[in-house]
Amino acid sequence: MNGPGAVPDDVRPDETKPDGIGLDDAAPESVPDSTDSLSWRRVHPVTPMVRGWAVLGGAIFIVGQQTLDGGPGEDRGLIGLLTSDFWWTVPLGLVLVALAGFGYAALAWRMTTFAVGEETVHLRRGILFKQQRHARLDRLQAVDVRQPLVARLFGLCELKLEVAGGSDSGVTIGYLRDADAAALRNELLARAAGLKGTPASTSGVVPPPDAGGAAPAPGGTPEGTTTSPADGPLLVEAPERPVLEVQPGRLIASLLRNGVSIGFALFTIGLIVTMIVTGRPQIVFTVIAPIIGIGGYLFNRFSTEFAFRVAISADGIRLRHGLLETRAQTIPPGRVQAVSLTQGLLWRGPDWWRVQVNVAGYGGDSNAETTNVLLPVGTRDEALTVLSLVLPDLGVEDPRAVLDDGLSGDSRRTGRFVGSPRSARWVDPVGWRRQGFAVTGRALLLRGGRLYRILNVVPHERTQSLRIASGPLQRRLGLTSFEVHSTPGPVSPQVSHLRAADAAALLGEQAARARTARAHAGPERWMEDGEHEH
Repeated sequence: MNGPGAVPDDVRPDETKPDGIGLDDAAPESVPDSTDSLSWRRVHPVTPMVRGWAVLGGAIFIVGQQTLDGGPGEDRGLIGLLTSDFWWTVPLGLVLVALAGFGYAALAWRMTTFAVGEETVHLRRGILFKQQRHARLDRLQAVDVRQPLVARLFGLCELKLEVAGGSDSGVTIGYLRDADAAALRNELLARAAGLKGTPASTSGVVPPPDAGGAAPAPGGTPEGTTTSPADGPLLVEAPERPVLEVQPGRLIASLLRNGVSIGFALFTIGLIVTMIVTGRPQIVFTVIAPIIGIGGYLFNRFSTEFAFRVAISADGIRLRHGLLETRAQTIPPGRVQAVSLTQGLLWRGPDWWRVQVNVAGYGGDSNAETTNVLLPVGTRDEALTVLSLVLPDLGVEDPRAVLDDGLSGDSRRTGRFVGSPRSARWVDPVGWRRQGFAVTGRALLLRGGRLYRILNVVPHERTQSLRIASGPLQRRLGLTSFEVHSTPGPVSPQVSHLRAADAAALLGEQAARARTARAHAGPERWMEDGEHEH
């Protein structure tokens, strides 16, 4: 919405490329390492066994599905074949599929190598079509360690590097021994932080950190390293401080208080009543698909968020979680683009909150709903503690009062948030009092939602672009919606139905604040000394 002297509707605060441009998008000559001088390594030889099981498992699933679809007493399709004299063709087919799957996985293992340079991680793979991927360490957003159920049986795990770029900009290295993956992760995080040194050996015991995990005195060895007279600093795992852990009981209770669970329970009750009234229990087979879908969604939430632990270390925020597939994530400081704190209606009693983030590189992940979670469920104090790991200083004298107002306040409370005018009740009769924004020295806070409360926090330097828009009815009422563009993810920072003058003023002021914050932002490599060349 533009008026005389107003700022354009769509403003990008910084003309430079925002976080989200990976090395795959750059010209080949921008790769800083020479691949000829690198030491190329293979992944673990058991990798074909782990990957081959996926093909065999898919074939077994198809066979089972086709068998169940046949129905009792039917003499056609797969069930007819299994009861005939040619039943042996089914297991033979599974054996051939297994041989093909494991054989292909073995060839893929032979053609897969990786190397770590001073500035870049390189990955070569491909059987018919060769592919070489590069991930610049100064664009490293997060390092995850995945351990699927089959890989856990072999003591292996997979390392996934999330870098700023498109939906397929990450690099996956797997499978490696647990100790090798941990050592490689430490090396990558240390190099991404600006430390130079020799990676810790995984063949012996890694030297422990100083007692208490305290940082060294000025001029000493940086935290997360120890000295090696022959080779310089030895890169080992930085000590961590546990922050919180989500108990299984609370996780289960939070899922039971979820709207999906309530709907599933009502659906089940209705189904049982229908079967009793009609006397046809077989009606359950007509709705088996939605039952499996809803049940799978709830189990997936429980499985992926089970044993969720949060810790903080010198190399970033460390998250560990998972029941069948365990995952260890490390998100470096300053790489979180936006934070969202949400609360459903059924969570009001215990005052539980869910914390999610946008991290460049995670947007294209198929499991973004779980990989972008900083806290699946927690009290208000726990949610604000997790927020403080991302944004330690809100830039205001009384941060708790501002955050409390953002979490549960509305326009009837005065002072801290600029809310929607009374005319907004015609387009949003339920939630118009919750719409509002507040600006602090470090971030922009946007709140909304009455039944489903939302508070979005965007650091000024992470503002990608800004937009205001208004529909026909909004324009007639003098209202405008304000939106902050972030990297792909579950957080969509926006506030609806602001007074047009307030939105236009916020657009121009926030664009200026974002430019200033970017100009004064710290280096991408947060452990580097600005006075030295690296």
